[in-house]
Amino acid sequence: MPRTKSEPAPPRPVPVAPPAPPRYAFPAPLWRTVERLRPPGLGRTRLWRSPLRGPWLTSVFGAVLLVSLPIVILTGLLDYIAYGPQFHQAFPFGVGWLHLPYFDWPTRPSWLFRLTQGLHVGLGLVLIPVVLAKLWSVVPRLFAWPPARSLAQVLERTSLIAVVGGILFEIATGVLNIQYDYVFGFDFYTAHYFGAWVFLGGIVVHVALKFPHMVAGLRSRSLRTELRTPLARTLPEPAHHEDPDSLVALDPAPPTMSRRGLLAVVGGGSLLVGLLTAGQTIGGPLRRAAILLPRGRSYGEGPNDFQINRTSAAAAITDELVGPRWRLNLIGGALPVTFDLAALHAMPQHTAELPLACVEGWSSTQVWSGVRLRDLAAMAGVPAPTSAVVRSVEPAGAFNVATLTRGQVLDPDSLLATEVNGAPLSRDHGAPCRVIAPAVPGVHCTKWVGSIEFRIAA
Repeated sequence: MPRTKSEPAPPRPVPVAPPAPPRYAFPAPLWRTVERLRPPGLGRTRLWRSPLRGPWLTSVFGAVLLVSLPIVILTGLLDYIAYGPQFHQAFPFGVGWLHLPYFDWPTRPSWLFRLTQGLHVGLGLVLIPVVLAKLWSVVPRLFAWPPARSLAQVLERTSLIAVVGGILFEIATGVLNIQYDYVFGFDFYTAHYFGAWVFLGGIVVHVALKFPHMVAGLRSRSLRTELRTPLARTLPEPAHHEDPDSLVALDPAPPTMSRRGLLAVVGGGSLLVGLLTAGQTIGGPLRRAAILLPRGRSYGEGPNDFQINRTSAAAAITDELVGPRWRLNLIGGALPVTFDLAALHAMPQHTAELPLACVEGWSSTQVWSGVRLRDLAAMAGVPAPTSAVVRSVEPAGAFNVATLTRGQVLDPDSLLATEVNGAPLSRDHGAPCRVIAPAVPGVHCTKWVGSIEFRIAA
């Protein structure tokens, strides 16, 4: 049937010419020899036929990651500082010259650790669809042969190993950690910390080498135009014939999705992950939907109905340890001071609304009541301590001892809590008493406290 004047002409595919012969930099004979040793299945083959791949699409995903990944990296490194490496209680303990500048983690705002840890875990999960889309967009280049035609490309490929391997390792171990699934058989904290530095080194080199290409790719097409282009008018990006490593397919297949459709799928996936994650940090109606993070392996009852990361049974807490014979010992002054639970209740009580935030990304804000730590320090005869070592009666455990900084001890809302939400603490939540302090990582809010040693630096 002939086309009428009102009907637009169908788009014509842009012919993709074969790439030009590769150019080799110094030492050219080496690269030519490497090319002749091509392993089977490698090279710029016709297996990669998606018409959506190209410099523009790769640059869009790269720009999103370039803006957001530094937030994940920075919050992760800040969270390491929050654990107090100056007291040798951050994991891993010994990191050599990779240690960060030591400073006392601030107590204000009280939700600081909740923010940094929530961003690190939550944003890290949200970016997974973008990372996978970025890897899909460049997968032909990962199988290119020869792997390099110049010394600059050797550096780029080396950085690419660190970037791709590093980010996949960080995602895999991070997701398994927040699900308490340690199938990898090595220490998560050590591997995640050093893996982050490998990735960071690779991404710095990679961005330095590829940033001009990303800018050129973004400028090659209009985002607004692509968002208005339907499937029927979706065409491959123009090929750069002088680039033998071009991402544009040699023999593009007919499109089954527009670029705006692909962006919608990736963006929708990230949005869905965000909705299934954010509730663990921000609370509210989204908390029940937060199925991608552990919401506490068990809950309490009534006023104690919030996350419990480690139950009293798991910690081997018995009546002998926290029953009527329990005593609190304050150390550091001229003589030790001992209190029972009744004596604690008889002291001036203070109430504060504070979040409890865990490394796995979940947090929960409750109203806590108890005795200020600074009041206990004064009773112990150390009114101006530089630190405090809090010990639990828990027989064994990685976090049965925690050291608090001067600011964390003297903050007016730092408590040795005996009540939560107007009710006595349950045993799973640390009864007879536990530490709760502003912006302190949850594992340092020691439960089942048996002694506090107030120290003054020499």
